[in-house]
Amino acid sequence: MSDHVVVIGAGYAGAGAVKAFEKHIEPGEAELTWISEHDYHLVLHEVHRAIRKPEVESKIAIPVDEIKSDTTNFIRNRVTNVDTDEQTVELEDGESVEYDYLLVAIGSETAFFGIEGLKEHSLTLKGLDDARAIHEAIRSATDEATQSEPAQILIGGAGLSGIQTAGEIAEYRDAHRAPLEIKLIEGLDEIFPGQDPEVQGALKKRLLAKDVEILTGDFISAVDEQEVHLGDDGLEYDVLVWTGGITGHEEVADANVEKDDRSNRIFAESDFQTSNERVFAIGDSALIDQGTDEVAPPTAQAAWQAAEIAGENLARSVQGAPLKSWRHKDKGTVVSVGDKAVAHDVIGVPINTFGGPAAKLLKKTIACRWIADVSSTKRAMSAFSDM
Repeated sequence: MSDHVVVIGAGYAGAGAVKAFEKHIEPGEAELTWISEHDYHLVLHEVHRAIRKPEVESKIAIPVDEIKSDTTNFIRNRVTNVDTDEQTVELEDGESVEYDYLLVAIGSETAFFGIEGLKEHSLTLKGLDDARAIHEAIRSATDEATQSEPAQILIGGAGLSGIQTAGEIAEYRDAHRAPLEIKLIEGLDEIFPGQDPEVQGALKKRLLAKDVEILTGDFISAVDEQEVHLGDDGLEYDVLVWTGGITGHEEVADANVEKDDRSNRIFAESDFQTSNERVFAIGDSALIDQGTDEVAPPTAQAAWQAAEIAGENLARSVQGAPLKSWRHKDKGTVVSVGDKAVAHDVIGVPINTFGGPAAKLLKKTIACRWIADVSSTKRAMSAFSDM
């Protein structure tokens, strides 16, 4: 009987690994089962577009049937536990799926860092439902506000997701002449923390040009129904979006593999193998060793790159072949601020940081290239204008 390979998760890591496994396995060598609670792959780094324009959903949610081959079995269900001793994946409906090899690619959850009231009173942006909720909250706040008493929109966390969220809400405000005041809050001293000051400055310039107020240097200490407590001050809000960090899923908390105690993210070697040789991990759900005490960044770019090798390594495990190692190669960063974009440190481009039409075109091209790779050129071309 052939080995049974199971992939859980339909993000960049999961979808890409399924495609790669199918490419590297011979017919009859293994059976592949793909499990996700959604029957689509979400182009997550463009999900902020759906805050402004919900109709973009049809462009960034790709049905799994467009991705997998007919021989791959897909199960739409939520994983509740991974039992590495019994080699089973337990599902929300009470069923379980046995595996010979497992790839954990379920992504991450939003981290709230124990801040009182933050989880209860904030919206997050990890999927389509979240984008819909933010859109409806912004629309409702607009309806209840006036130009003399604008609605207060706060975005906590000025990393990639927070910046792009602020930009989309600003575009919504301008398109609808909505009475909204938008504030972007970052506890550290600069937005886009840890990045080159040149790209930080370029992003700040574009946010300010979109009338987004930037508050840095004070961490959110608590949240209640009316206020976000920031240092010694309280900021009233109508809508609060939190984008401040990631942590692992509770679904793997009991899995008998080595994990980071604080975040539940799984430790994996550069070949994606965990402390259990039958279990592999990739994407945001993993801390992938990159040597010299470094791990791969939790980015779409890294998951996209890693998926090709992870899928091949699953096939190699079935075939009894040596596994390949992977090293992340940073190809640069492109961040959208509404209809604008900033590109930084892009391979092959002599200018370190740039905006304008070139950056906007690059942002669109990156998104559409992934869509073409995982689905089809036709779908990518259809999505181009909305990216």
